[in-house]
Amino acid sequence: MTRFRLSLVCALISTALPVYAQNLQELYEAARGYDAAYMSAKAQAEANVFLSQEAKASILPTVNLTANQQSGQFNVIDTTAPAGTLNNRTFVNSGASLSASQPLYRPSNLASYEQGKRQADVAREQLLTAEQDLIVRTSTAYFDVLNAQDTLTFVQAQKAAVSEQLASAKRNFEVGTATITDTREAQARYDLVLAQEIAADNDLRVKRLALDQLVGKAQVQPKALSTTQLPNLLPNDVNAWITQAVDSHPQIRQLRISLEVAELEVAKAEAGHKPTVDLTASYAYQDASNGTTVSAVTSKTTTGIVGVSMTLPLFAGFFTQNRIKETLALKEKVRNDLEAAIRTVSQATRAAFFGVSSGLGQVKALEAAESSSQLALDANKLGYQVGVRINIDVLNSQSQLFQTKRDLAKARYDVLVGGLKLRQANGTLKAEDIAPVNALLAK
Repeated sequence: MTRFRLSLVCALISTALPVYAQNLQELYEAARGYDAAYMSAKAQAEANVFLSQEAKASILPTVNLTANQQSGQFNVIDTTAPAGTLNNRTFVNSGASLSASQPLYRPSNLASYEQGKRQADVAREQLLTAEQDLIVRTSTAYFDVLNAQDTLTFVQAQKAAVSEQLASAKRNFEVGTATITDTREAQARYDLVLAQEIAADNDLRVKRLALDQLVGKAQVQPKALSTTQLPNLLPNDVNAWITQAVDSHPQIRQLRISLEVAELEVAKAEAGHKPTVDLTASYAYQDASNGTTVSAVTSKTTTGIVGVSMTLPLFAGFFTQNRIKETLALKEKVRNDLEAAIRTVSQATRAAFFGVSSGLGQVKALEAAESSSQLALDANKLGYQVGVRINIDVLNSQSQLFQTKRDLAKARYDVLVGGLKLRQANGTLKAEDIAPVNALLAK
């Protein structure tokens, strides 16, 4: 009961506390510490770094220590005794050996070491890709909530305007200056807007839940835009963005590293024809103070050996030849994958660039359309009052104005998110790129 009361008090306190709006930078930092997909990619990148260190072991010396101890007893017939007396003998043997080996010439091991170093580079590119994905997902979820809020606000404003028009149509019908058609048209439009309000409210709830889940916080309230001035697209040259993409995109850099790894794999396969040379050393100590199972002679021996061993492969059933052909084919595959990635990234960058450029033009057009729609609504209201316009004209003008306002708000958000997606498409997106977008939000 006490625990229940405590939880109830905590719930009441959390409900009473004010909900502070958060900007995009704050929510991105929260997502970095909570998002499971990003945390998984981060852990995988760390594992790949340690994996790259494992390959270094192939060129370093190996040292092994071995120790043993044996005990037992055996019977020895004393033939010098009259009746062949049995003599029991107990023995304890112990020993230890230390061995070491250092590769002197192993081309395959050296290639594996070089491959391991490149695995660390691949891990960094993979983590960068995950970071870019998280930035875009957080920004998209953030502005989805703002867009849903605006949509609900505009629908509610339209509902109030239609409600006012409905009341006006009813009054005019009662005094005989309007027909029942005006009233029914206004009622139909009001019912339609009411349905849109329900849908907009549900969409806002879903978008907020998605953002909460992404950042690991409850009742997140994103800050709205504080300005309608959007940043220009710089550089305003699609070829400059594509050039950056070919040089900087993580997928392309990762495939270039994979091509180097494939070349080293060919070298490893070719090493199958080459000799290997190792430096070996060992030291052993054996104590047989009470003899052994085969001898009663006591002994203590120490042995030290230093040498160089060489192995020259002569024939392996054509395994090496076929392995070389396999690695050459795989190398060609990676080369083609790299070329395909360059083409895909270039196309995606081009599409993202024109998307942002078109979005900026669309924002300007919708800003002009918003002003024109407002003037048209004012004119239709005046015409309705003097009797040269009917109620449906006013209702249509209202719908056009609020639809334009919704489209304009969404277009602004799309441009901001599209700018981040453009940088993701050409591989230059960093956490610092959130700052310019964050500066456009309310303080």
